[in-house]
Amino acid sequence: MHAITISEPGGPEVLVWDEVPDPLPGEGEVLVEVAASAVNRADILQRQGAYNPPPGASPYPGLECSGRIAALGPGVSGWAVGDQVCALLAGGGYAEKVAVPAGQLLSVPEGVDLTRAAALPEVVCTVWSNVFMVAHLRPGETLLVHGGSSGIGTMAIQLAKAIGAKVAVTAGTKEKLDRCAELGADVLINYREQDFVAEIQQATGGTGADVILDNMGAKYLDRNVQALAVNGRLAIIGMQGGVKGELNIGALLSKRAAISATSLRARPLGEKAAIVAAVREHVWPLLAAGHVRPVVDRELPMAEAAEAQRLVEESGHVGKVLLVTS
Repeated sequence: MHAITISEPGGPEVLVWDEVPDPLPGEGEVLVEVAASAVNRADILQRQGAYNPPPGASPYPGLECSGRIAALGPGVSGWAVGDQVCALLAGGGYAEKVAVPAGQLLSVPEGVDLTRAAALPEVVCTVWSNVFMVAHLRPGETLLVHGGSSGIGTMAIQLAKAIGAKVAVTAGTKEKLDRCAELGADVLINYREQDFVAEIQQATGGTGADVILDNMGAKYLDRNVQALAVNGRLAIIGMQGGVKGELNIGALLSKRAAISATSLRARPLGEKAAIVAAVREHVWPLLAAGHVRPVVDRELPMAEAAEAQRLVEESGHVGKVLLVTS
């Protein structure tokens, strides 16, 4: 088969569409013939040498895919060769085939085509696990999403609106904010021109955000705490703004607030399977009913992964950029 390999840590040019050995499904795994994968910032970090796959994972980039089951490994039940699926991966999505633990498989939801289903697993699992399973966003509360036009952001807007929450977003251009509004965002904040702390306070009558989904990390830490409501919850999922910040414990205590920080890739198989099961139960019906949809900016051939990563690295997209095998 062919896969995108990383010749050495570096820029997009180190990504090579190369011939590699076919993977074999192990105990409890299935072999998926990949139709499409999606570009995530974690893939870019891996290319740069800053985010290696966990032990035992495929060395190729790609944290999600869609496709058809080509073979079943020992001990797998409930799936059949030919089933159309999408999958959460620890790596290997930028390839023609990938071995996947059965607990990380999802059927392609009704109303979503096979290719676009590749835009779902990583973002849906990230948003559901952080915003709902950890931060417990409830109807009537306010969610602030940083990077509202990203793949994570576009899904967070839709899921929060689907359960009856109010959604505020930050983005860097009017065009991106307009797209967020189309998805249901109520409060639009241009972070280049506006102070998101002041804007969220004004939008909530001085209360603040009940939940903040943050991809920036250190750069926004203090201001995120300022923007939180009493009993607010800050969920950190990224470090685009650095890894070390100063935390005002007094401000956190005064708000009785909580901060969580999670990643998905290196979690044990059992934890990933539990998240996937929760997504199947709670999110897949919303997709089937048309209340939530994947947001895809464009599709490129998988051999053009370098160009796709350049686009994502420059934030020149809204939603997900897909890589298709044919």
